[in-house]
Amino acid sequence: MTCPVCKKPTDPAYRPFCSRRCADVDLGRWLTGGYALPGDPAEPTEPDDEPPPSPSWRH
Repeated sequence: MTCPVCKKPTDPAYRPFCSRRCADVDLGRWLTGGYALPGDPAEPTEPDDEPPPSPSWRH
């Protein structure tokens, strides 16, 4: 198996990556939307007309 970021052989300590650096690069891609799939924008949701129920501990 090779590292999905740099294609070097993997290190069991960082599997499926070869190093901490490549694991962090992959995490950064996930967090910044680098792996997002293209698609149509989501439909906006309608606001609720009713307020949320009060917590039961207040009664």
